[in-house]
Amino acid sequence: MSKIEELLQTGAAVIIDVRTPEEFSGGHVAGSKNIPLSEIPMHVNELKAMKNIVLCCASGGRSQNAAYYLQQQGVDCHNGGPWTSVNYLTNKK
Repeated sequence: MSKIEELLQTGAAVIIDVRTPEEFSGGHVAGSKNIPLSEIPMHVNELKAMKNIVLCCASGGRSQNAAYYLQQQGVDCHNGGPWTSVNYLTNKK
């Protein structure tokens, strides 16, 4: 089991969806927080205070960019890829 799977299946993850608000409103992981990729730099300090962050988006590209940026800022986070995959792993028992 990967670190991301473990965090999601145990409920320990803070899920940040970096899609646009419009995309987010069309479906998202229950309990996830929407911070669009373009707004990530404005939330670095807030995110630094969180643990077990898993980022997601539509295909995994934007969440990968967000994870790379945040890791460069000292934020401990993981790219979870597509939100549908994160949703599946969150609900997998």
